[in-house]
Amino acid sequence: MVIKTRGIILKTMKYSETSIITDIYTEEKGLQTYIISGVRSKKAKVNASLLQIMSLVEMVAYYRENKSLNRTKEIKAALVYSSIPFDIRKSAVGLFIAEIAQKTIQESEENKRLFQFLFDVFAHLDQSNDSVANLPIYFMLGFSGFLGFLPGGNYDRNAVFDLREGIFVPASRDHLHCLSEDLSGHLNEFLQSSLEQYHKINLTKTVRKDLLRELLKFYRFHIDSFPEINAHLILKEVLGS
Repeated sequence: MVIKTRGIILKTMKYSETSIITDIYTEEKGLQTYIISGVRSKKAKVNASLLQIMSLVEMVAYYRENKSLNRTKEIKAALVYSSIPFDIRKSAVGLFIAEIAQKTIQESEENKRLFQFLFDVFAHLDQSNDSVANLPIYFMLGFSGFLGFLPGGNYDRNAVFDLREGIFVPASRDHLHCLSEDLSGHLNEFLQSSLEQYHKINLTKTVRKDLLRELLKFYRFHIDSFPEINAHLILKEVLGS
């Protein structure tokens, strides 16, 4: 069958002299792998720049259930990025988000709410004129909800966040895996924020670095065999976080 869908490119690798294989998170069929032939040839109908990691595309593709590799019929940009390719900070943030998504999403089934969340985050990253330094934190918390472990419990000034249990607990509780009261308060700020407001949360570079490190630990507690995130090192260097 042939499907028409939007997609987000999460991973690409060269295949033969002129083709690529790419993992695309699609709106209609979840995570799918496609071979795109001839895209690296001089006469390619599709510009290879369209198929970079985190590109947002519209595509017509062949689909056969239980087939691990399909082909595209047509593919074009759903949104042409105007700032990400030219802004090293935005590029670093986008690569980090794409890597987290690529290494955690496994389902080859429709999840339109998750797709729209990811699509909106990348579109916002490109179009925002505000600082995006806090976006990785906002993303990781929002994304955790789709993965099934959104932080829970009731926050107050006497609460801290337990990474292993995934809830806010009384600060008096003795636990090795609780955030400090300061970091717990900032985490709650992000949970109450939105894509339009997260940049207003005031963090020092040190606090941002510490909170992002603890969120990666949070993911390791709740995802079996959570892999190393390489883009985190680039992000740390570029953002000072």
